[in-house]
Amino acid sequence: MMKRASKPKAGSMGTRIQTMNNAMILIACILCTLLIYVTILVSSRYERMLEHTEDYITCVMDAGLVTDGSDCLSEQVWFYVVTGDTSYIDAYFQEKNIVRRRESALEAFEKQKPDETAYQYLEAALKNSDELVRDELYAMKLVATAMGTDLSDGSPELLDTKLSDADQNLSPEEKIAKAREIVFGSGYRESKALIMNDISHFLNHVLEMTHERQLDSISSLESFLRGQRIYIALLFVLIVCMFISIIALVIRPLQGYIRCIKEGRTVDIKGSYELQYLGKTYNEIYETNQSNASMLRHKAEHDPLTGVINRGGFEELKKVLKDEKKPMAFLIIDVDKFKEVNDGYGHEMGDKVLKRVASLIQESFRTRDFVARIGGDEFCVIMTDITEHLGLVIKNKIYMLNRMLQNPDDDFPAVSLSVGVAFTKEGFTEELYRNADRALYYVKGNGRCGISFYGEDVES
Repeated sequence: MMKRASKPKAGSMGTRIQTMNNAMILIACILCTLLIYVTILVSSRYERMLEHTEDYITCVMDAGLVTDGSDCLSEQVWFYVVTGDTSYIDAYFQEKNIVRRRESALEAFEKQKPDETAYQYLEAALKNSDELVRDELYAMKLVATAMGTDLSDGSPELLDTKLSDADQNLSPEEKIAKAREIVFGSGYRESKALIMNDISHFLNHVLEMTHERQLDSISSLESFLRGQRIYIALLFVLIVCMFISIIALVIRPLQGYIRCIKEGRTVDIKGSYELQYLGKTYNEIYETNQSNASMLRHKAEHDPLTGVINRGGFEELKKVLKDEKKPMAFLIIDVDKFKEVNDGYGHEMGDKVLKRVASLIQESFRTRDFVARIGGDEFCVIMTDITEHLGLVIKNKIYMLNRMLQNPDDDFPAVSLSVGVAFTKEGFTEELYRNADRALYYVKGNGRCGISFYGEDVES
């Protein structure tokens, strides 16, 4: 009965591919999540840096608006005081009351939720500019009065501006001169310098504040980028480890398995748990198949009754020994008058006699000698590495066998053996078989129950 392959027991047979795969996927997911998170932080910091830059640009623009608005007012006053052209008055109040660049800048800056110190600097610049506006209105009133300009259609602010009693009594030339002294004098320049000084402090403070914010953002950005590089490096290492693991645990073991299978032998157990499990299963199936094949070969080559080599096995053995140039002896053994045993005692007893004969022959000869049943009551023995000078040993074995078979100590019928022997130095040949058969024929012709050697008792 053929053996069935048993299922190999699961033990500590190495790393499971599934476990390793799950672990690496988990690690990769964690690293990718961290990488995405850090990337979002980097993007956020970068956007914040852009916001700081845009805030700074807006602050510079606001400062520019205050400066431009103040300078525009000064220019219109200067032109009017010098030329007396009332169009400059209109331009002045267009800037002051309609365009309102100074006030718009402060309002816009306030909406940005600015730093308090920066706001105070810009507010101070506007206040100083407003103080100049009073001087500018007074200077324009002096010039308008001196030139007799009708201000009824002008700005109410200019109409509401009152000259001092002393200035009202000045001559037109003196009024113009005083107006010019107000807008071109050192006091006016000092007020303008105060405005520019406030603007300068405002810009310096905004620049310093922006610089600090940018440094903080850059520091955070560098930290996040460093983390990003680390996670990318770890992800790269993980990928390399995955490739190395696949090569070490899967590809190379599979190559070894394929090589062993092609060579027709058991595989060397290595690699991952799954491959080791597969390798052990294959080895067990391979060994079972080999055992079954050996058993089938044994059945095919051995006689089922006596257990010795059958005729087919004998023919294969002849082919093998034909090429072995070694000295050997070939014995053909015939059970004398076996038909009478079958007829007198029955075929069952005949089978028992054949089993006993085969058993005694096997026990009498060496384990390396080949015993075969080549006919119904005919056996043979092939003795390797033996020469003619050991013929006496063979003869004594046969005599002993015949004594045992002729004097049974049980209910077995007495039988005898006739044996023909031939020697050769050139391996098994058909000539060797014929010579042993001739020697057997000689024994049978001379009373049976004996042994004859070709070349000694029988000539060619």
